Amino acid sequence: MASSQRSLHPSIRTNLCLTMLLVTAFLQATSGVTSSADRVFENGQLPNDSRLDELKDLNGYFPFEVPEGKAAWEARAEELRRRVLIATGLWPLPERTPLNAVIHGKVQRPGFTVEKVYFEAVPNHFVTGLLFRPDDGKTNVKRPAVLCPHGHGGRLQDYGVANMAKLIESGAEKFEKSGRFPKLARCAQLARMGCVSFIFDMLGYADSQQIPSAIAHGFAKQRPDFEGKERWGFFSAQAEMRLQSIMGRQTWNSIRCLDFLQSLPDVDPSRIGVTGGSGGGTQTILLCAIDPRPIVAFPNGMVSTSMQGGCTCENCTLLRIGTGNVELAGLFAPKPQAMTAANDWTKEMMTKGYPQLQQLYAMVGSSEDVYCRPLLHFPHNYNYVSRATMYDWFNKYLKLGLPEPVIEDDWEPLTPEEYTVWNTDHPAPRGGGEYEVALLKYLGDTSDKQIASLTPNDAAGLQKYREVVGKALDTLIDRKLPDHDDIQRTMVDKQTRNGYLYFEDILRLQSKGEELPIVSLFPKNNDWNGDVVVWIDGAGKSGLFLDSGELKSEVLRLLDGGASVVAPDLFQQGEFLPAGTTATQQRVVKNPREAAAYSFAYNNPLFVQRVHDVLTVVAWIKGDEHAPKRINLMATNGAGPIAAAARAVAGDVINRLALNTLGFRFADLTSYRDPDFLPGIVKYGDLPALLALSAPHPIFIGGEDGQTPTVTQAAFSAAGAKQNVVSSSLINPSEAAVNWLLAK
Repeated sequence: MASSQRSLHPSIRTNLCLTMLLVTAFLQATSGVTSSADRVFENGQLPNDSRLDELKDLNGYFPFEVPEGKAAWEARAEELRRRVLIATGLWPLPERTPLNAVIHGKVQRPGFTVEKVYFEAVPNHFVTGLLFRPDDGKTNVKRPAVLCPHGHGGRLQDYGVANMAKLIESGAEKFEKSGRFPKLARCAQLARMGCVSFIFDMLGYADSQQIPSAIAHGFAKQRPDFEGKERWGFFSAQAEMRLQSIMGRQTWNSIRCLDFLQSLPDVDPSRIGVTGGSGGGTQTILLCAIDPRPIVAFPNGMVSTSMQGGCTCENCTLLRIGTGNVELAGLFAPKPQAMTAANDWTKEMMTKGYPQLQQLYAMVGSSEDVYCRPLLHFPHNYNYVSRATMYDWFNKYLKLGLPEPVIEDDWEPLTPEEYTVWNTDHPAPRGGGEYEVALLKYLGDTSDKQIASLTPNDAAGLQKYREVVGKALDTLIDRKLPDHDDIQRTMVDKQTRNGYLYFEDILRLQSKGEELPIVSLFPKNNDWNGDVVVWIDGAGKSGLFLDSGELKSEVLRLLDGGASVVAPDLFQQGEFLPAGTTATQQRVVKNPREAAAYSFAYNNPLFVQRVHDVLTVVAWIKGDEHAPKRINLMATNGAGPIAAAARAVAGDVINRLALNTLGFRFADLTSYRDPDFLPGIVKYGDLPALLALSAPHPIFIGGEDGQTPTVTQAAFSAAGAKQNVVSSSLINPSEAAVNWLLAK
């Protein structure tokens, strides 16, 4: 093909009737070689696609753009809350099992008491901590409560005697004794102010050792012995596909801590605040985003458009795709919250983040109900000055009625015997690797039962299934059909071949900077019947052709039947790669720690990007001026799961779907680097759930030994459309699938 024919002419558009392109295809044991016969770009040229840029990581820039109007924000907030719940494995919320709380070992200090606490967030998984109560002579009163997630360093963080003089001289602390333990100082002062305060251990700190710190916060390398669908641990592909994470566990622990506080006879359940610093600030943001019970918050040290949290406990897959901590903190609006800015990643908050929160609060309530105090002369902290800001804030909004400023007092630090929860009478529970496996197996089993209970039996059940599983998939896939007007088509070449017209085009989704090379075939020997078949193959558009360069017999059958055929290279297929290569691993960020969340808390995985490409092609075809009668999807050679996900999102815009699953299940994957890796999909029912979400729209399924998966069959029956799902027992069902697609 001449170079002049390959040059791009953005103004040129073909008069044909095509408008068809891709459904995504996964690279699985295929050659993936793009021959010169179907190449759209010049040799060596890559698509001009933003997804080829560096991946975003936790040190990126995360601005918050306030939506225009309250209604727009409410819709966005609903979407974000669902994202947080899904990312932390809490959509739908698990059963609240009995806490079986134990409170023991009370000790006295001037103005308050301290007690040791442990309870079960889930059976045999214990939350530990210290409960501070006012000792002011008042009895039979309901008091406000404050939950204090502590962040890194643990609740027993100790500055050390040698550092106190310098801290006091700088103004960071005031007292040599209690100031050594800044997190306990916060709880003690809140108790002296009349609040019941509870500080609980993050996983791997102090008395919470069932999951050790080396795993919860220090995880760095994948563990082959903790990978597989029968036995898995945290950070494995199986755990990620079930949305089981350290961050999720700590978020559930936080929710159960509120349950614990509300169960206490001296707590007013309508007056609860939450405050934590650093990693505890992250926990405060998430808890207050999804739990309606807190009425005031002080997330310190982590509300920022910059670094979002560097620890494995502060990142989970799906969480910050398209969002960041400032916007997540905004989910607490219009309820009052405050924070400080320090000489760390929060140092630009006064100009980047805080003004947007003020704008949001002004729109939904009052700009005075959000506050950020600049303390840029201090490094990262939750020191005496920051705590003093919090005391006045809580005094106001918990209606404590104390004179301001509230001044923190000194007290004698707790001894190890006084602050250690476990002892001879209260022995520590078992932990370690086998406990980790058992915990995640329990969580997986209970989640599986919860999702299985949603299997629909009637129209109402199908609606509920869509409300839970369908909305989860919306978050996992992270895109609807794009606007046709956002898609630019550039014709590269047109040829007349034996029995058909051949087109090469480039599709560009302009708002996202995504670009796809596509090949389209239009029947010449027969009248076009109005059908467009989007052919997705594990090798990309080269899957239309035999090694000889001739079209495959199934493609010729579609053309002879009057259908047109469109095939794209999805992202990281064909022309996205060097000639003769395939994508065998996902790209990840440069962080040396092998945790999926460092990449996929901020970026969509490859599977999702390929589904996006299918949706772009379908939207282009749907809006074409020639108005095709039917848009059909044909998925071969490992592309079935992508097609199923695209159909679940697009609904009846895709009239019929024919796919060969090849018996694929996401649960069989053993690496988060696998091109098919999709966080959360196993939790919500794996491939059969994607097929179920096609109901009631027609679908042809090969590769399942002629059996329709149970939940898929149930969904079609509940929709009154069981005749619309056809399962083939043929070893190679492609010919039967083509006949089904051509049927009138």
